[in-house]
Amino acid sequence: MDMIWICLGWTLLVIGFVGCFVPVLPGPTIAYCALLSVLAIGDHAAPSVTVLVGAGLLTAMVTVLDYVVPAWGAAKFNCSRWGTFGCFVGTIVGLFFVPIGILVGPFLGAFLGELIAMKPIGAALKGGLGAFLGFLSGVFLKILACISMTFIYIMLVLI
Repeated sequence: MDMIWICLGWTLLVIGFVGCFVPVLPGPTIAYCALLSVLAIGDHAAPSVTVLVGAGLLTAMVTVLDYVVPAWGAAKFNCSRWGTFGCFVGTIVGLFFVPIGILVGPFLGAFLGELIAMKPIGAALKGGLGAFLGFLSGVFLKILACISMTFIYIMLVLI
């Protein structure tokens, strides 16, 4: 039975990493659930309350920053709402063209969104770059959080 919980934890960690790139999957939250799965394993050390609260706060902070940082990046580069929406759509469409689509999709979507907002090409490129950099910053923060939780999970399962 313990092996089922360990496999479930690993599965949740993998899905958490995928969720770092897919906007509709809450990657760090899913990775946090992997830490909770350790509670069901009888032969291993259970995470302390401090570890669970700390990882929970990290998850909450990264989740909030995931919404704030891309918007901040887009605003810094004068990106319109159309550009921000285009970045989101480009991210979704880019998932069908892995791996290059994940990188090009957000930029291209924001760029096209800025053109729809009737911005000149130079301003559209600048807005697209801002939305893209904001997207990358959010992904980077989520990956760091998932790496942290993976490390904690490994330490808990190996003990």
